[in-house]
Amino acid sequence: MDYGKFKYEAAQKAKEARRNQANTILKEVRFRLKIEAHDYTTKLKRAEGFLQSGDKVKAMILFRGREQQRPEQGVRLLRKFAEDVAEFGTVESNPTIDGRNMVMVIAPHKNKSEVKTEQNAARAANKEAARAARGDSAAESDSVTTPAETATAE
Repeated sequence: MDYGKFKYEAAQKAKEARRNQANTILKEVRFRLKIEAHDYTTKLKRAEGFLQSGDKVKAMILFRGREQQRPEQGVRLLRKFAEDVAEFGTVESNPTIDGRNMVMVIAPHKNKSEVKTEQNAARAANKEAARAARGDSAAESDSVTTPAETATAE
């Protein structure tokens, strides 16, 4: 084996390793203590999307004024949030007060790399299906003869 081929294969391996590398990112969802039902569902769907893609979610409640005197309501809201996203992730750190904010971190059930390999497999299957569909339609178009072809054949 020559050295150029060795270097090329090593570069290809490194490129493939970088492609399959996945970094888990901490995404943030912010609430206020007095959040309406529709706003809550919107934030919930965002967090579910983050967890499905393999990212951690940091749920944060912002307290203002007198709201700081009622941290138990914030704990109740974060526990409800954790129950609602339980099928996508688990609580990594329980609610803690951080100045004027209350924070809880939720980790996904699947790693980022597992999600990425599933997505790549699905993408490859879709590509194969598309190729097969194109191949079938190309075979049909080849079998159809045009009037010009019939005239030259006679």
